[in-house]
Amino acid sequence: MLPERTDVLVVGAGPVGLATAVTLVQRGIEVTVVDQAPEGANTSRAAVVHARTLEVLDTIGAAEPLTERGIHAPRFTIRDRDRTLVPVRFDTLPTRFPYALMVPQSVTEAVLLDRLTTLGGRVLRPYQVVGLTTDGAGSLVSFAGGETIRARYVVAADGMHSTVRQLAGIGFSGEDSGESFTLADIRVDSPLPRDEVALFFSGAGVLVWAPLPDGSVRIVAAVDHAPEQPTVDYVQALLDERGPAAARSTVTGIVWGSRFRVHHRVADRFHAGPVLLAGDAGHVHSPAGGQGMNLGLQDAVALGEALAGVLTGQPESVLGDYAAARRPVAREVVQFAGRLTRLATVPAALRPLRNAALRLLATAPAFRRRLAWRLSGLVHR
Repeated sequence: MLPERTDVLVVGAGPVGLATAVTLVQRGIEVTVVDQAPEGANTSRAAVVHARTLEVLDTIGAAEPLTERGIHAPRFTIRDRDRTLVPVRFDTLPTRFPYALMVPQSVTEAVLLDRLTTLGGRVLRPYQVVGLTTDGAGSLVSFAGGETIRARYVVAADGMHSTVRQLAGIGFSGEDSGESFTLADIRVDSPLPRDEVALFFSGAGVLVWAPLPDGSVRIVAAVDHAPEQPTVDYVQALLDERGPAAARSTVTGIVWGSRFRVHHRVADRFHAGPVLLAGDAGHVHSPAGGQGMNLGLQDAVALGEALAGVLTGQPESVLGDYAAARRPVAREVVQFAGRLTRLATVPAALRPLRNAALRLLATAPAFRRRLAWRLSGLVHR
């Protein structure tokens, strides 16, 4: 049952909403978390947590239980079939977490939810937001069932199609690239390493290979017309034409599959009166580089700290500082993901030139180091 009032209403109980709530509850702030879904997600979706995100999660007690349940991948490689174009090492980075953590989003959510409940918080379901009005005292939020709640602040953590963002009248500028992707978690017999993420370039297009801790492998590929549910034969064909050619990988089953289209958008504002945005409600982009959920989790902890500060006596301008700091980072990450996507999908005639340029750049330690810092998120410390 919803309370009549709350200091902070967090709308959305995905990783971003949960991390925001944990940060607030840890600081003694009254928080109400709602989600319109009757239960949490049980699919993998986002599958990588980078070093900077783990550093941030460590401040709310969520990094250690997460690292215990994932694969520590110390390397990332960009390849053209069997040829390595750019090797990137994370294990030389100056961090307690010198790797990309491969872990399903469902596990990330479970760890954050466990941390929230341990601290005395909970998620209320299913509650669908349908109305929002603001005044000098905060917001009055209404729900599909007729319930209302008055909140001093509302956090929009309800994803790319955020109802809260729309009700607050915040624009979502950008474009849809028109690019379609297929995604599948597969069972596969393969000589490819199970502690390394690989981005394959090929004449047929791009393919990502990312191992998961249950023994499955995440495959993401840009395709013209992605099927709603990829089959074994479909994914096998993708691996045959885009993955390594010297040694065949054999797909034996599909654990889960989906499709999505790429959007590149950033909200016009992250702060509108008592409404604040975090995660996909504020920014969406290509999956290249695995930055989406990571950027959102970093938003979440920064926003939770800012709200806790204001609610314990700091000036309201702290929230403006949050927006002023996080929105440029979002724009930068969106641009970086877009560049990676364009690089991976250049026309066939330009691919030899691209490959030669990448191999030349990869000979420079400074280039490899800079790319490792960018992908790991440590550049945003």
